[in-house]
Amino acid sequence: MTALVVIAKECLPGRVKTRLHPALSFEQAAELAAASLDDTLTAALALPASRRILAFDGVTPPRLAAEFEILPQVAGGLDERLAAIFDALDEPTVLIGMDTPQVTCDLLAPVFTDWSDDTDAWLGLADDGGFWALALAAPRPGSRHGRPRRGDLIRGVPMSMDDTGARQLDRLQEAGLRVRHLPVLTDVDTIADAHSVAATVPDGRFARTLAAMAPGTAADRTMTGRGAPRAGMAVRA
Repeated sequence: MTALVVIAKECLPGRVKTRLHPALSFEQAAELAAASLDDTLTAALALPASRRILAFDGVTPPRLAAEFEILPQVAGGLDERLAAIFDALDEPTVLIGMDTPQVTCDLLAPVFTDWSDDTDAWLGLADDGGFWALALAAPRPGSRHGRPRRGDLIRGVPMSMDDTGARQLDRLQEAGLRVRHLPVLTDVDTIADAHSVAATVPDGRFARTLAAMAPGTAADRTMTGRGAPRAGMAVRA
């Protein structure tokens, strides 16, 4: 049985999706982030997970999280927060973020239906150099109270870099894990990303929310914000 964890932060203006500004206001960016999270939680609810967990940074979880266990995120950098999630769980675990509203049951189905004995991990890379999904098999016997803990496979990996995904893959392989890959996805970072992702899932809440905001100028559609470093990590709440 496999646990599914969605890592997310409360969608408050000025706290989420700030790189969508000025194409969107901070309030619109927060609304779009909430739509992205809702689409992600909807997909998570349809998957055959043994447990559904929201690793949450905030006060008020979204309505769709009512059927999720709430696991507060620990303090520290993103690598520490991701590591703590895997250290807290004993079963095979797949972790996804809130920045890929195009995620579907079909994309994640292999983790739940095709996790054979010769697979130790799954990694879903993002096209900005990060990763949007990471799944690890159950901890090895004896690792609960000694090293290596599953979190040590993540702890210390530089996050928010354009080679974060490659570095995470290296860490897994250096530990002797047999890694299989999920499809590469675009995480929503810039307004161009938002339009690209919305076009792939036009019936989702994310796409409908973005369309209602109508940031439809050519400048909006081409502004990628490449001047600033991209996050390099889709699972970054």
